[in-house]
Amino acid sequence: MWRKRIVGIGIVFLLALCVLLGRLIQVQLVETNHFTKHNINLVEASVKQRSQEMLLDNGRGTFLDKNGDSLTHQTKSVLILFPFLNKMEWDSKKVADIIGTSEYNVKKSILDAKDPVVFGGKNPLELTSSQMSAINQLKIPGVFAAEKKFHINNNIAEQLLGITGQNEEQLQKRYPDRKLVGTTLIGLTGLERSFDEFLLPDGESKLVYHVDAKGGPLFGLNVKYVEPANPFYPVNIRTTIDTELQEMAEKLVDEQGIKKGGLVLLNLEDNTVAAMVSRPQINKTNPYQTDGVNNYMLKQQIVGSVFKTVIAAAAIDNKLDDANTQYDCSKKINGEQDPNYQHGMLNFTESFAVSCNNTFGTLAKDLKEIDENLLEKYAEKLSLTSLVGWQGSIFHSAEFQQFSGEEKGRVFLNEEAKKDKNYVALTGIGQHEVRVTPLAVANMMATIARGGTKESVRVVSDIQYKNGTTLYSFDRQELDGEKISPYTASRLQKLLREVVTNEKGTGRWFQDLPFEVAGKSGTAETGVLKEGKQLHNKWFAGYFPFDNPKYALVTVNLDVYSDEGGVNQLFAEVVKGVYEKEQKSAQ
Repeated sequence: MWRKRIVGIGIVFLLALCVLLGRLIQVQLVETNHFTKHNINLVEASVKQRSQEMLLDNGRGTFLDKNGDSLTHQTKSVLILFPFLNKMEWDSKKVADIIGTSEYNVKKSILDAKDPVVFGGKNPLELTSSQMSAINQLKIPGVFAAEKKFHINNNIAEQLLGITGQNEEQLQKRYPDRKLVGTTLIGLTGLERSFDEFLLPDGESKLVYHVDAKGGPLFGLNVKYVEPANPFYPVNIRTTIDTELQEMAEKLVDEQGIKKGGLVLLNLEDNTVAAMVSRPQINKTNPYQTDGVNNYMLKQQIVGSVFKTVIAAAAIDNKLDDANTQYDCSKKINGEQDPNYQHGMLNFTESFAVSCNNTFGTLAKDLKEIDENLLEKYAEKLSLTSLVGWQGSIFHSAEFQQFSGEEKGRVFLNEEAKKDKNYVALTGIGQHEVRVTPLAVANMMATIARGGTKESVRVVSDIQYKNGTTLYSFDRQELDGEKISPYTASRLQKLLREVVTNEKGTGRWFQDLPFEVAGKSGTAETGVLKEGKQLHNKWFAGYFPFDNPKYALVTVNLDVYSDEGGVNQLFAEVVKGVYEKEQKSAQ
Protein backbone atom coordinates (compact mmCIF):
# COMPACT_ATOMS: atom_id res chain seq x y z
CA MET A 1 0.00 0.00 0.00
CA TRP A 2 2.74 2.48 0.95
CA ARG A 3 4.53 1.79 -2.37
CA LYS A 4 1.39 2.81 -4.30
CA ARG A 5 1.21 6.00 -2.27
CA ILE A 6 4.85 6.80 -3.00
CA VAL A 7 4.30 6.14 -6.72
CA GLY A 8 1.15 8.32 -6.66
CA ILE A 9 2.93 11.15 -4.90
CA GLY A 10 5.81 10.82 -7.34
CA ILE A 11 3.44 11.07 -10.30
CA VAL A 12 1.80 14.19 -8.79
CA PHE A 13 5.21 15.79 -8.26
CA LEU A 14 6.24 14.85 -11.80
CA LEU A 15 3.06 16.38 -13.26
CA ALA A 16 3.56 19.52 -11.17
CA LEU A 17 7.16 19.72 -12.42
CA CYS A 18 5.94 19.37 -16.02
CA VAL A 19 3.40 22.16 -15.48
CA LEU A 20 6.06 24.41 -13.99
CA LEU A 21 8.46 23.55 -16.80
CA GLY A 22 5.76 24.33 -19.37
CA ARG A 23 5.03 27.60 -17.66
CA LEU A 24 8.74 28.43 -17.65
CA ILE A 25 8.97 27.69 -21.39
CA GLN A 26 5.91 29.87 -21.97
CA VAL A 27 7.39 32.75 -19.98
CA GLN A 28 10.99 32.47 -21.17
CA LEU A 29 10.61 31.36 -24.79
CA VAL A 30 7.09 31.44 -26.21
CA GLU A 31 5.28 34.54 -24.91
CA THR A 32 8.11 36.79 -23.81
CA ASN A 33 6.81 39.77 -25.80
CA HIS A 34 3.05 39.27 -25.36
CA PHE A 35 2.42 37.47 -22.09
CA THR A 36 -1.24 36.77 -21.15
CA LYS A 37 -4.28 38.52 -22.67
CA HIS A 38 -2.85 41.83 -21.44
CA ASN A 39 0.08 41.50 -23.90
CA ILE A 40 2.69 42.15 -21.21
CA ASN A 41 6.21 42.42 -22.63
CA LEU A 42 8.20 40.39 -20.12
CA VAL A 43 11.53 41.45 -21.62
CA GLU A 44 10.67 45.12 -21.19
CA ALA A 45 9.29 44.50 -17.69
CA SER A 46 12.52 42.75 -16.73
CA VAL A 47 14.61 45.61 -18.13
CA LYS A 48 12.54 48.18 -16.23
CA GLN A 49 13.31 46.42 -12.95
CA ARG A 50 17.03 47.06 -13.42
CA SER A 51 16.98 50.33 -15.32
CA GLN A 52 15.79 53.92 -15.23
CA GLU A 53 14.09 55.37 -18.30
CA MET A 54 13.15 58.76 -19.71
CA LEU A 55 10.46 58.59 -22.37
CA LEU A 56 11.27 60.98 -25.22
CA ASP A 57 8.40 60.10 -27.58
CA ASN A 58 5.52 57.67 -27.00
CA GLY A 59 5.47 56.94 -30.72
CA ARG A 60 1.89 58.04 -31.43
CA GLY A 61 1.43 60.13 -34.57
CA THR A 62 0.86 63.87 -34.54
CA PHE A 63 -1.63 66.30 -36.08
CA LEU A 64 -0.28 69.13 -38.22
CA ASP A 65 -1.93 72.35 -39.39
CA LYS A 66 -2.21 73.28 -43.08
CA ASN A 67 1.35 74.64 -43.03
CA GLY A 68 2.85 71.50 -41.52
CA ASP A 69 3.27 72.80 -37.96
CA SER A 70 2.26 70.53 -35.08
CA LEU A 71 -1.12 71.17 -33.43
CA THR A 72 -0.82 68.68 -30.58
CA HIS A 73 2.86 68.34 -29.71
CA GLN A 74 6.07 70.27 -29.78
CA THR A 75 9.62 68.96 -29.62
CA LYS A 76 12.07 70.72 -27.31
CA SER A 77 15.77 70.29 -26.64
CA VAL A 78 16.01 69.73 -22.89
CA LEU A 79 18.36 68.76 -20.08
CA ILE A 80 17.61 65.32 -18.58
CA LEU A 81 18.96 64.35 -15.17
CA PHE A 82 18.85 60.85 -13.65
CA PRO A 83 18.14 60.53 -9.89
CA PHE A 84 21.23 58.44 -9.10
CA LEU A 85 23.22 61.70 -9.44
CA ASN A 86 22.19 62.35 -5.82
CA LYS A 87 24.44 59.46 -4.76
CA MET A 88 27.60 60.49 -6.57
CA GLU A 89 30.00 63.37 -7.07
CA TRP A 90 29.54 65.10 -10.41
CA ASP A 91 30.37 68.48 -11.95
CA SER A 92 26.98 70.13 -11.39
CA LYS A 93 28.54 73.61 -11.50
CA LYS A 94 29.82 73.14 -15.03
CA VAL A 95 26.35 71.97 -16.14
CA ALA A 96 24.77 74.98 -14.42
CA ASP A 97 27.19 77.37 -16.12
CA ILE A 98 26.37 75.95 -19.56
CA ILE A 99 22.62 76.42 -19.16
CA GLY A 100 22.92 79.77 -17.37
CA THR A 101 21.52 78.94 -13.95
CA SER A 102 22.79 78.29 -10.42
CA GLU A 103 24.31 75.03 -9.20
CA TYR A 104 21.68 75.04 -6.44
CA ASN A 105 18.82 74.99 -8.97
CA VAL A 106 20.36 72.09 -10.87
CA LYS A 107 20.84 69.94 -7.75
CA LYS A 108 17.46 70.88 -6.31
CA SER A 109 15.65 69.63 -9.44
CA ILE A 110 16.58 65.99 -8.64
CA LEU A 111 16.74 66.19 -4.85
CA ASP A 112 13.67 64.02 -4.19
CA ALA A 113 13.36 62.45 -7.63
CA LYS A 114 12.81 58.71 -8.05
CA ASP A 115 12.70 58.83 -11.83
CA PRO A 116 14.66 60.84 -14.42
CA VAL A 117 13.55 64.47 -14.64
CA VAL A 118 13.52 67.23 -17.26
CA PHE A 119 15.16 70.35 -15.87
CA GLY A 120 12.46 72.99 -15.49
CA GLY A 121 9.62 70.53 -14.96
CA LYS A 122 6.34 71.68 -16.52
CA ASN A 123 8.13 74.69 -18.01
CA PRO A 124 11.31 73.04 -19.28
CA LEU A 125 14.33 75.11 -20.14
CA GLU A 126 14.83 74.89 -23.90
CA LEU A 127 18.47 74.42 -24.87
CA THR A 128 20.33 75.75 -27.86
CA SER A 129 22.23 73.39 -30.12
CA SER A 130 25.54 74.64 -28.71
CA GLN A 131 24.32 74.06 -25.13
CA MET A 132 23.24 70.52 -26.05
CA SER A 133 26.61 69.79 -27.58
CA ALA A 134 28.52 71.20 -24.59
CA ILE A 135 26.48 69.16 -22.07
CA ASN A 136 26.84 65.87 -23.94
CA GLN A 137 30.58 66.45 -24.40
CA LEU A 138 30.97 66.42 -20.59
CA LYS A 139 30.01 62.70 -20.69
CA ILE A 140 28.68 62.77 -17.13
CA PRO A 141 26.70 59.58 -16.37
CA GLY A 142 23.05 60.54 -15.84
CA VAL A 143 23.35 63.99 -17.50
CA PHE A 144 22.03 64.22 -21.04
CA ALA A 145 20.74 66.79 -23.50
CA ALA A 146 18.14 65.36 -25.87
CA GLU A 147 15.06 66.24 -27.89
CA LYS A 148 11.82 65.34 -26.15
CA LYS A 149 8.24 65.55 -27.47
CA PHE A 150 5.80 67.38 -25.21
CA HIS A 151 2.02 67.41 -25.43
CA ILE A 152 0.56 70.90 -25.84
CA ASN A 153 -1.84 71.18 -22.90
CA ASN A 154 -3.77 74.16 -24.23
CA ASN A 155 -4.02 72.77 -27.75
CA ILE A 156 -6.44 74.46 -30.11
CA ALA A 157 -9.44 72.86 -31.84
CA GLU A 158 -9.54 70.37 -28.98
CA GLN A 159 -12.97 68.83 -29.69
CA LEU A 160 -12.16 68.56 -33.38
CA LEU A 161 -8.82 66.87 -32.74
CA GLY A 162 -10.23 64.76 -29.88
CA ILE A 163 -8.71 63.00 -26.89
CA THR A 164 -6.76 59.80 -26.27
CA GLY A 165 -6.75 57.40 -23.35
CA GLN A 166 -5.96 53.89 -22.21
CA ASN A 167 -8.85 51.47 -22.70
CA GLU A 168 -7.73 47.86 -22.93
CA GLU A 169 -11.18 46.53 -23.81
CA GLN A 170 -11.55 48.95 -26.74
CA LEU A 171 -7.98 48.26 -27.81
CA GLN A 172 -8.65 44.52 -28.10
CA LYS A 173 -12.00 45.09 -29.80
CA ARG A 174 -10.58 47.41 -32.45
CA TYR A 175 -7.34 45.56 -33.13
CA PRO A 176 -7.82 41.86 -32.27
CA ASP A 177 -5.07 40.80 -34.69
CA ARG A 178 -2.42 43.27 -33.52
CA LYS A 179 -0.06 42.64 -30.64
CA LEU A 180 -0.36 45.85 -28.62
CA VAL A 181 0.38 46.34 -24.94
CA GLY A 182 -2.60 47.20 -22.76
CA THR A 183 -1.21 50.65 -21.95
CA THR A 184 -1.23 51.73 -25.62
CA LEU A 185 -3.02 55.05 -26.08
CA ILE A 186 -6.01 54.97 -28.44
CA GLY A 187 -8.16 57.74 -29.88
CA LEU A 188 -11.46 58.12 -28.07
CA THR A 189 -13.05 61.10 -29.83
CA GLY A 190 -12.58 63.43 -32.80
CA LEU A 191 -9.82 62.99 -35.34
CA GLU A 192 -7.86 60.97 -32.79
CA ARG A 193 -10.66 58.40 -33.10
CA SER A 194 -11.10 58.63 -36.88
CA PHE A 195 -7.40 58.24 -37.65
CA ASP A 196 -6.52 56.00 -34.70
CA GLU A 197 -5.32 53.08 -36.78
CA PHE A 198 -2.76 55.29 -38.54
CA LEU A 199 -1.63 57.02 -35.35
CA LEU A 200 -0.89 53.87 -33.35
CA PRO A 201 2.74 53.74 -32.19
CA ASP A 202 5.29 51.45 -33.77
CA GLY A 203 7.42 51.79 -30.65
CA GLU A 204 8.73 54.31 -28.13
CA SER A 205 11.82 56.51 -28.18
CA LYS A 206 13.55 56.66 -24.80
CA LEU A 207 16.80 56.95 -22.87
CA VAL A 208 17.59 53.85 -20.79
CA TYR A 209 20.28 53.68 -18.09
CA HIS A 210 21.03 50.40 -16.30
CA VAL A 211 21.29 50.63 -12.52
CA ASP A 212 22.19 48.33 -9.63
CA ALA A 213 19.81 47.06 -6.94
CA LYS A 214 20.15 50.34 -5.01
CA GLY A 215 19.43 52.51 -8.04
CA GLY A 216 23.04 53.50 -8.61
CA PRO A 217 24.62 53.59 -12.08
CA LEU A 218 26.34 50.51 -13.46
CA PHE A 219 29.61 52.08 -14.52
CA GLY A 220 31.05 50.79 -17.73
CA LEU A 221 27.58 50.77 -19.35
CA ASN A 222 26.56 53.78 -21.42
CA VAL A 223 23.07 55.22 -21.71
CA LYS A 224 21.06 53.52 -24.45
CA TYR A 225 18.89 55.46 -26.90
CA VAL A 226 16.02 53.21 -27.96
CA GLU A 227 13.80 54.06 -30.90
CA PRO A 228 11.57 52.20 -33.38
CA ALA A 229 13.41 50.55 -36.24
CA ASN A 230 10.93 51.79 -38.89
CA PRO A 231 12.01 55.24 -40.16
CA PHE A 232 8.58 55.91 -41.73
CA TYR A 233 6.54 55.80 -38.51
CA PRO A 234 4.80 57.33 -36.67
CA VAL A 235 2.81 59.07 -39.39
CA ASN A 236 1.53 62.64 -39.20
CA ILE A 237 -2.01 63.70 -40.04
CA ARG A 238 -1.96 66.98 -41.96
CA THR A 239 -5.16 68.91 -41.33
CA THR A 240 -6.58 71.91 -43.18
CA ILE A 241 -6.69 74.03 -40.02
CA ASP A 242 -5.27 77.54 -40.35
CA THR A 243 -3.65 78.03 -36.94
CA GLU A 244 -3.86 81.82 -37.08
CA LEU A 245 -7.58 81.76 -37.92
CA GLN A 246 -8.25 79.00 -35.39
CA GLU A 247 -6.59 80.91 -32.55
CA MET A 248 -8.45 84.07 -33.53
CA ALA A 249 -11.78 82.22 -33.69
CA GLU A 250 -11.33 80.64 -30.25
CA LYS A 251 -10.37 83.98 -28.73
CA LEU A 252 -13.44 85.69 -30.22
CA VAL A 253 -15.84 82.91 -29.16
CA ASP A 254 -14.63 83.26 -25.57
CA GLU A 255 -14.70 87.06 -25.66
CA GLN A 256 -18.33 86.94 -26.80
CA GLY A 257 -19.20 84.74 -23.85
CA ILE A 258 -20.34 81.66 -25.79
CA LYS A 259 -20.88 79.01 -23.11
CA LYS A 260 -22.43 76.42 -25.44
CA GLY A 261 -22.02 76.70 -29.19
CA GLY A 262 -19.21 77.91 -31.42
CA LEU A 263 -18.46 78.42 -35.09
CA VAL A 264 -17.45 76.76 -38.34
CA LEU A 265 -15.30 78.58 -40.91
CA LEU A 266 -14.90 76.88 -44.31
CA ASN A 267 -12.36 77.76 -46.98
CA LEU A 268 -14.37 77.72 -50.22
CA GLU A 269 -11.32 77.38 -52.42
CA ASP A 270 -11.22 73.67 -51.62
CA ASN A 271 -14.19 73.26 -49.22
CA THR A 272 -12.05 72.57 -46.17
CA VAL A 273 -12.29 73.51 -42.51
CA ALA A 274 -10.17 76.58 -41.80
CA ALA A 275 -11.36 76.82 -38.19
CA MET A 276 -13.86 75.06 -35.94
CA VAL A 277 -14.64 75.97 -32.34
CA SER A 278 -16.95 74.20 -29.90
CA ARG A 279 -17.78 75.23 -26.35
CA PRO A 280 -17.73 74.35 -23.50
CA GLN A 281 -14.07 73.41 -23.43
CA ILE A 282 -12.87 69.94 -22.49
CA ASN A 283 -12.37 69.32 -18.79
CA LYS A 284 -8.83 67.94 -18.81
CA THR A 285 -9.29 66.16 -15.47
CA ASN A 286 -12.60 64.42 -16.24
CA PRO A 287 -13.28 64.86 -19.96
CA TYR A 288 -16.29 62.54 -20.08
CA GLN A 289 -18.03 64.09 -17.07
CA THR A 290 -18.84 67.37 -18.85
CA ASP A 291 -20.36 68.50 -22.14
CA GLY A 292 -16.93 69.68 -23.23
CA VAL A 293 -16.14 66.33 -24.82
CA ASN A 294 -18.93 66.95 -27.39
CA ASN A 295 -18.20 68.77 -30.63
CA TYR A 296 -21.47 70.67 -31.01
CA MET A 297 -20.55 71.71 -34.53
CA LEU A 298 -21.15 68.09 -35.56
CA LYS A 299 -24.32 67.55 -33.50
CA GLN A 300 -27.83 68.22 -34.80
CA GLN A 301 -29.44 71.38 -33.41
CA ILE A 302 -32.74 73.23 -33.78
CA VAL A 303 -31.94 75.70 -36.55
CA GLY A 304 -34.86 78.17 -36.70
CA SER A 305 -35.12 80.64 -39.57
CA VAL A 306 -31.90 79.58 -41.29
CA PHE A 307 -34.07 76.74 -42.64
CA LYS A 308 -36.10 79.32 -44.59
CA THR A 309 -33.27 79.12 -47.13
CA VAL A 310 -34.50 75.60 -47.98
CA ILE A 311 -38.11 76.80 -48.28
CA ALA A 312 -36.95 79.63 -50.51
CA ALA A 313 -35.14 77.22 -52.85
CA ALA A 314 -38.23 75.01 -53.16
CA ALA A 315 -40.47 78.06 -53.66
CA ILE A 316 -38.23 79.39 -56.46
CA ASP A 317 -38.30 76.08 -58.36
CA ASN A 318 -42.08 75.76 -57.94
CA LYS A 319 -42.89 79.33 -59.07
CA LEU A 320 -44.05 80.50 -55.65
CA ASP A 321 -41.66 83.47 -55.58
CA ASP A 322 -43.88 85.92 -57.49
CA ALA A 323 -42.85 89.45 -56.54
CA ASN A 324 -46.49 90.57 -56.76
CA THR A 325 -47.74 88.15 -54.11
CA GLN A 326 -48.05 89.88 -50.73
CA TYR A 327 -47.91 88.30 -47.26
CA ASP A 328 -49.11 89.85 -44.01
CA CYS A 329 -45.93 90.05 -41.96
CA SER A 330 -47.68 91.61 -38.99
CA LYS A 331 -49.20 88.23 -38.21
CA LYS A 332 -47.87 84.98 -36.80
CA ILE A 333 -48.17 81.66 -38.66
CA ASN A 334 -51.45 80.91 -36.81
CA GLY A 335 -53.05 84.13 -38.12
CA GLU A 336 -52.89 86.05 -34.85
CA GLN A 337 -51.34 89.51 -34.61
CA ASP A 338 -47.59 89.36 -33.92
CA PRO A 339 -46.84 91.44 -30.80
CA ASN A 340 -43.12 91.69 -31.68
CA TYR A 341 -43.02 92.32 -35.43
CA GLN A 342 -45.28 94.67 -37.41
CA HIS A 343 -43.73 94.60 -40.89
CA GLY A 344 -47.02 94.92 -42.78
CA MET A 345 -47.54 93.47 -46.27
CA LEU A 346 -44.34 92.20 -47.89
CA ASN A 347 -43.43 90.20 -50.99
CA PHE A 348 -41.24 87.09 -51.16
CA THR A 349 -37.85 88.85 -51.29
CA GLU A 350 -38.73 91.35 -48.56
CA SER A 351 -40.11 88.55 -46.39
CA PHE A 352 -36.82 86.65 -46.62
CA ALA A 353 -34.85 89.77 -45.70
CA VAL A 354 -36.85 90.43 -42.52
CA SER A 355 -37.37 86.69 -41.87
CA CYS A 356 -41.17 86.81 -41.86
CA ASN A 357 -42.55 83.66 -40.24
CA ASN A 358 -46.04 84.00 -41.75
CA THR A 359 -44.65 84.04 -45.29
CA PHE A 360 -42.54 80.92 -44.92
CA GLY A 361 -45.12 79.06 -42.86
CA THR A 362 -47.58 79.73 -45.70
CA LEU A 363 -45.08 78.73 -48.39
CA ALA A 364 -44.33 75.49 -46.57
CA LYS A 365 -48.03 74.60 -46.59
CA ASP A 366 -48.31 75.51 -50.29
CA LEU A 367 -45.33 73.30 -51.08
CA LYS A 368 -46.92 70.43 -49.14
CA GLU A 369 -49.96 70.63 -51.42
CA ILE A 370 -47.67 70.21 -54.43
CA ASP A 371 -45.68 67.33 -52.91
CA GLU A 372 -45.60 66.39 -49.25
CA ASN A 373 -41.96 65.30 -49.63
CA LEU A 374 -40.71 68.57 -51.14
CA LEU A 375 -39.28 70.01 -47.93
CA GLU A 376 -37.20 66.91 -47.33
CA LYS A 377 -36.12 66.78 -50.99
CA TYR A 378 -34.78 70.33 -50.90
CA ALA A 379 -33.13 69.87 -47.53
CA GLU A 380 -31.31 66.92 -49.11
CA LYS A 381 -30.44 68.95 -52.22
CA LEU A 382 -28.70 71.41 -49.91
CA SER A 383 -27.09 68.53 -47.95
CA LEU A 384 -28.70 69.41 -44.62
CA THR A 385 -29.95 65.90 -43.91
CA SER A 386 -26.92 63.87 -44.98
CA LEU A 387 -23.38 63.53 -43.70
CA VAL A 388 -21.27 66.22 -45.33
CA GLY A 389 -17.83 65.26 -43.99
CA TRP A 390 -15.44 63.39 -46.30
CA GLN A 391 -16.14 59.67 -46.40
CA GLY A 392 -15.07 56.90 -48.70
CA SER A 393 -12.74 53.97 -49.27
CA ILE A 394 -9.20 54.21 -47.91
CA PHE A 395 -6.93 51.16 -47.93
CA HIS A 396 -8.91 48.28 -46.36
CA SER A 397 -11.61 50.53 -44.87
CA ALA A 398 -14.57 50.91 -47.25
CA GLU A 399 -16.52 53.39 -45.10
CA PHE A 400 -13.89 55.68 -43.65
CA GLN A 401 -15.17 58.99 -42.21
CA GLN A 402 -12.97 61.98 -41.37
CA PHE A 403 -15.44 63.43 -38.87
CA SER A 404 -16.00 60.96 -36.04
CA GLY A 405 -19.39 61.51 -34.41
CA GLU A 406 -20.93 63.64 -37.18
CA GLU A 407 -24.73 63.41 -37.11
CA LYS A 408 -27.23 63.59 -39.95
CA GLY A 409 -29.93 66.22 -39.93
CA ARG A 410 -33.68 65.67 -40.31
CA VAL A 411 -36.84 67.53 -41.32
CA PHE A 412 -39.70 65.37 -40.05
CA LEU A 413 -39.53 62.73 -37.36
CA ASN A 414 -42.46 60.71 -38.74
CA GLU A 415 -44.74 60.52 -41.79
CA GLU A 416 -47.81 61.76 -39.94
CA ALA A 417 -46.28 65.17 -39.29
CA LYS A 418 -46.08 65.81 -43.05
CA LYS A 419 -49.86 65.63 -43.28
CA ASP A 420 -50.52 68.15 -40.50
CA LYS A 421 -50.61 71.75 -41.80
CA ASN A 422 -49.65 73.21 -38.44
CA TYR A 423 -46.58 71.00 -38.18
CA VAL A 424 -45.68 71.78 -41.79
CA ALA A 425 -45.93 75.53 -41.09
CA LEU A 426 -43.65 75.17 -38.05
CA THR A 427 -41.23 73.14 -40.15
CA GLY A 428 -41.18 75.96 -42.70
CA ILE A 429 -39.63 78.27 -40.11
CA GLY A 430 -37.12 75.68 -38.86
CA GLN A 431 -39.04 74.61 -35.75
CA HIS A 432 -40.92 71.43 -34.77
CA GLU A 433 -38.60 68.47 -35.61
CA VAL A 434 -36.12 70.22 -37.90
CA ARG A 435 -32.55 69.42 -36.78
CA VAL A 436 -29.29 70.17 -38.60
CA THR A 437 -25.61 70.43 -37.72
CA PRO A 438 -23.66 73.71 -37.89
CA LEU A 439 -21.19 71.94 -40.22
CA ALA A 440 -24.01 71.08 -42.63
CA VAL A 441 -25.34 74.66 -42.50
CA ALA A 442 -21.87 75.99 -43.34
CA ASN A 443 -21.70 73.55 -46.24
CA MET A 444 -25.15 74.69 -47.45
CA MET A 445 -23.85 78.26 -47.60
CA ALA A 446 -20.77 77.03 -49.45
CA THR A 447 -22.98 75.16 -51.94
CA ILE A 448 -25.03 78.28 -52.66
CA ALA A 449 -21.93 80.47 -52.95
CA ARG A 450 -20.45 78.03 -55.53
CA GLY A 451 -23.58 78.10 -57.69
CA GLY A 452 -25.10 74.83 -56.51
CA THR A 453 -22.14 72.42 -56.64
CA LYS A 454 -22.22 70.06 -53.65
CA GLU A 455 -18.91 68.94 -52.14
CA SER A 456 -17.97 67.04 -49.03
CA VAL A 457 -16.06 68.91 -46.34
CA ARG A 458 -12.48 67.90 -45.64
CA VAL A 459 -10.55 68.62 -42.46
CA VAL A 460 -7.57 66.41 -43.33
CA SER A 461 -5.67 66.85 -46.59
CA ASP A 462 -3.24 63.94 -46.34
CA ILE A 463 -1.48 61.36 -44.19
CA GLN A 464 2.29 61.76 -44.18
CA TYR A 465 5.11 59.42 -43.30
CA LYS A 466 7.52 60.55 -40.59
CA ASN A 467 9.95 61.80 -43.25
CA GLY A 468 7.28 64.07 -44.79
CA THR A 469 6.43 62.01 -47.87
CA THR A 470 2.76 61.28 -48.57
CA LEU A 471 1.13 58.01 -47.57
CA TYR A 472 -2.40 59.00 -48.68
CA SER A 473 -4.08 62.15 -50.01
CA PHE A 474 -7.77 62.99 -49.61
CA ASP A 475 -9.00 64.39 -52.90
CA ARG A 476 -11.94 66.75 -53.33
CA GLN A 477 -15.20 64.84 -53.49
CA GLU A 478 -18.63 65.75 -54.86
CA LEU A 479 -21.60 64.75 -52.71
CA ASP A 480 -24.11 62.31 -54.17
CA GLY A 481 -27.73 63.12 -54.87
CA GLU A 482 -29.73 65.86 -56.55
CA LYS A 483 -28.59 69.45 -56.30
CA ILE A 484 -30.10 72.87 -56.87
CA SER A 485 -29.75 74.46 -60.30
CA PRO A 486 -27.34 77.35 -60.99
CA TYR A 487 -30.38 79.58 -61.48
CA THR A 488 -31.80 78.66 -58.06
CA ALA A 489 -28.40 79.18 -56.46
CA SER A 490 -28.15 82.63 -58.11
CA ARG A 491 -31.59 83.60 -56.77
CA LEU A 492 -30.64 82.40 -53.28
CA GLN A 493 -27.42 84.42 -53.44
CA LYS A 494 -29.44 87.59 -54.07
CA LEU A 495 -31.87 86.75 -51.28
CA LEU A 496 -29.02 86.16 -48.80
CA ARG A 497 -27.43 89.46 -49.81
CA GLU A 498 -30.78 91.24 -49.40
CA VAL A 499 -30.78 90.13 -45.74
CA VAL A 500 -27.78 92.45 -45.27
CA THR A 501 -28.57 95.32 -47.67
CA ASN A 502 -32.26 95.76 -46.78
CA GLU A 503 -32.69 98.52 -44.19
CA LYS A 504 -34.94 96.22 -42.17
CA GLY A 505 -33.01 93.02 -42.91
CA THR A 506 -31.96 90.79 -40.03
CA GLY A 507 -28.34 91.10 -41.21
CA ARG A 508 -28.27 94.87 -41.69
CA TRP A 509 -25.64 95.07 -38.93
CA PHE A 510 -23.09 93.73 -41.42
CA GLN A 511 -23.39 96.51 -44.02
CA ASP A 512 -20.17 98.25 -42.94
CA LEU A 513 -17.90 95.20 -42.80
CA PRO A 514 -14.71 95.22 -44.94
CA PHE A 515 -16.08 92.23 -46.89
CA GLU A 516 -19.58 92.24 -48.43
CA VAL A 517 -21.54 89.53 -46.60
CA ALA A 518 -24.54 87.42 -47.60
CA GLY A 519 -26.32 85.27 -45.06
CA LYS A 520 -29.33 84.30 -42.97
CA SER A 521 -30.15 84.67 -39.30
CA GLY A 522 -32.02 82.22 -37.12
CA THR A 523 -33.52 82.22 -33.64
CA ALA A 524 -35.06 78.91 -32.63
CA GLU A 525 -37.15 78.06 -29.58
CA THR A 526 -35.76 74.90 -27.99
CA GLY A 527 -38.83 74.00 -25.92
CA VAL A 528 -36.60 73.93 -22.85
CA LEU A 529 -37.35 76.22 -19.91
CA LYS A 530 -34.79 77.53 -17.47
CA GLU A 531 -36.04 79.44 -14.45
CA GLY A 532 -39.40 79.67 -16.21
CA LYS A 533 -37.97 81.26 -19.36
CA GLN A 534 -37.71 79.74 -22.85
CA LEU A 535 -34.22 78.91 -24.10
CA HIS A 536 -33.22 79.67 -27.70
CA ASN A 537 -30.58 78.75 -30.28
CA LYS A 538 -29.23 81.81 -32.08
CA TRP A 539 -27.58 81.54 -35.49
CA PHE A 540 -26.09 83.56 -38.28
CA ALA A 541 -24.86 81.68 -41.34
CA GLY A 542 -23.40 83.17 -44.48
CA TYR A 543 -20.49 83.61 -46.84
CA PHE A 544 -18.11 86.34 -47.98
CA PRO A 545 -16.94 88.25 -50.00
CA PHE A 546 -20.25 88.30 -51.89
CA ASP A 547 -18.89 88.83 -55.42
CA ASN A 548 -15.94 86.45 -55.05
CA PRO A 549 -16.80 83.99 -52.24
CA LYS A 550 -13.83 82.66 -50.28
CA TYR A 551 -15.30 81.69 -46.91
CA ALA A 552 -18.51 80.29 -45.45
CA LEU A 553 -19.12 81.02 -41.78
CA VAL A 554 -21.65 79.79 -39.23
CA THR A 555 -21.84 81.17 -35.69
CA VAL A 556 -24.21 79.64 -33.15
CA ASN A 557 -25.05 80.21 -29.49
CA LEU A 558 -27.09 77.39 -27.94
CA ASP A 559 -29.55 77.40 -25.03
CA VAL A 560 -29.65 81.14 -24.29
CA TYR A 561 -32.50 83.49 -23.33
CA SER A 562 -34.24 85.49 -26.08
CA ASP A 563 -32.87 88.82 -24.84
CA GLU A 564 -29.21 87.78 -24.67
CA GLY A 565 -26.55 85.70 -26.37
CA GLY A 566 -26.66 87.12 -29.89
CA VAL A 567 -24.08 86.01 -32.46
CA ASN A 568 -24.01 89.03 -34.80
CA GLN A 569 -20.99 90.56 -33.09
CA LEU A 570 -19.11 87.28 -33.21
CA PHE A 571 -19.85 86.86 -36.92
CA ALA A 572 -18.74 90.43 -37.63
CA GLU A 573 -15.50 90.13 -35.65
CA VAL A 574 -14.53 86.92 -37.44
CA VAL A 575 -15.11 88.57 -40.83
CA LYS A 576 -12.93 91.51 -39.75
CA GLY A 577 -10.23 89.13 -38.51
CA VAL A 578 -10.17 87.23 -41.81
CA TYR A 579 -9.93 90.54 -43.71
CA GLU A 580 -7.01 91.73 -41.59
CA LYS A 581 -5.18 88.43 -42.11
CA GLU A 582 -5.63 88.63 -45.88
CA GLN A 583 -4.47 92.24 -45.96
CA LYS A 584 -1.38 91.31 -43.97
CA SER A 585 -0.64 88.37 -46.26
CA ALA A 586 -0.97 90.57 -49.34
CA GLN A 587 1.69 93.02 -48.13
